[in-house]
Amino acid sequence: MVGKFAELTTRLINYLIAAALSLMAIFVFGNVILRYFFNSGLTWAEEVSRFLFIWLIFLGAILALRDNEHLGVDTLVRKLSLKGKKILFIINNAIILITLLLVLDGSWKLTMLNIDQSSPAIGLPYAYVYVSGAVMSIGMIAIVIGKLYRVITNKLDENDLVMTTDSEEKADFEQGTRSITGGEK
Repeated sequence: MVGKFAELTTRLINYLIAAALSLMAIFVFGNVILRYFFNSGLTWAEEVSRFLFIWLIFLGAILALRDNEHLGVDTLVRKLSLKGKKILFIINNAIILITLLLVLDGSWKLTMLNIDQSSPAIGLPYAYVYVSGAVMSIGMIAIVIGKLYRVITNKLDENDLVMTTDSEEKADFEQGTRSITGGEK
């Protein structure tokens, strides 16, 4: 049940990100065309694009955490034993959880403070922009709690204890090194 909900949520976030990116591209391109050829523009397009970008970033951060795609240094973690990796994983995720709770608190306070403040071009309450931080925090908190539960119940693979993923450049470099040396690295 949890897996289906997570998959549905991930798919929904992907669609929202794609829609936000598409609308941003349309609004910005349309505004450029209007300004270049007709010496006018849509005053609201820049503001809407900015708000969509904020939501796009925060929703993307949720997916990046889910897939361990945030920046990280794993030099020490890869050298630890399985028990050391688990301990460090729990400590790291506890710190992330505390930070996310602080972000949630701050985002919620900003949302409540800005309920009556509206944006100048479209009149949208700023609360709709600031609540994106709360949505991000809640999504990331759910992911962190799920990861902590899986590590405590030994349902997390040892490779998942490293909270970063290898980049394509590193994989390409290692593949090139193997082909030059003629064997395994």
